[in-house]
Amino acid sequence: MTQSINRQATSAVIHSFFLDGQGDGELLVDYSHIFETKAGFNWIHIRSDDTDSKNFLQRIGLGTKAIEALTADETRPRMQQLNGGVLINLRGVNTNAGSDPEDMVSVRIWFNSNLIISARRRDRKLLSIEDVRKNIEAGLGPRTTGDLISTLTEFLANRISEVVDSIDAVLTQIENDMNDHNVRKIQQKLSSVRKQTAALRRYLAPQREALAELYRSHKNLSDEDCQGLQYQADRIIHYVEDLDLARERALVLHGELQNQIAEQQNSRMYLLSIVATIFLPLSFLTGIFGMNVGGLPGIDNVEAFNWLTLSMSALAAIVLGLLWWKKWL
Repeated sequence: MTQSINRQATSAVIHSFFLDGQGDGELLVDYSHIFETKAGFNWIHIRSDDTDSKNFLQRIGLGTKAIEALTADETRPRMQQLNGGVLINLRGVNTNAGSDPEDMVSVRIWFNSNLIISARRRDRKLLSIEDVRKNIEAGLGPRTTGDLISTLTEFLANRISEVVDSIDAVLTQIENDMNDHNVRKIQQKLSSVRKQTAALRRYLAPQREALAELYRSHKNLSDEDCQGLQYQADRIIHYVEDLDLARERALVLHGELQNQIAEQQNSRMYLLSIVATIFLPLSFLTGIFGMNVGGLPGIDNVEAFNWLTLSMSALAAIVLGLLWWKKWL
């Protein structure tokens, strides 16, 4: 189990462990011997944007290029051989309060056989890192640096799976509500889903490639670690395909919604056209007999209004009959 030990004072380190390779770990206090070859390995998790982060990484002997990669302002998922180790950038869904899941959180990782350094921004907490830490505190920690990467990727994939499933549930609900007259509400939901799928896919597609390149090219990983990474990469591929399918479903639903809107507009325009067809000849008659000029027939006949009203009613009936006969009604 984890033993609590006072570590060196630095604001850059969030937590740090020495893992014995059997699942147990202890909090690190001395970083001066972390590159020495011994049973087990060290894991240091830092804040990449802390003012002391670069100085700390320099003090423990990390190379310049690796330091720059770990403390970069913006990152995309990628894998690279760097300073005698491997750099891999990953992304996880954002579970911080008030944040959107598709605003994915970056975790930068550099590792070799006996050291792994992970970094994230100060205000971008990643629960998957906390899951790994809880496993260590429970005596169920990773046994190698590759095992830690595989375990972290598994936790990242689990939360990605939850978001992908929620997108699928929203699309299913939209399909069930397609006959709902609240078109604006449906349009807002579709717009949100399309935005979410695009944002998630933007990072998951290169993350899939980074993981695939890692397990194919890194010779220091054990066969078990490679199998674990390959499985997690296959999961990411599956989620990317699910997002592609969700995007296609959203496009189809958007097309169906546009067709429904067009049909509704056509139906209303058709109704207005029918009304206009009926009242056009009546408006013509009222326009003629409403002229204030001499010589209009019926001006001196008290029955003229009744005759005009009957004539207009008959004309309206004739027009309605004609529309019915043409099957336009």
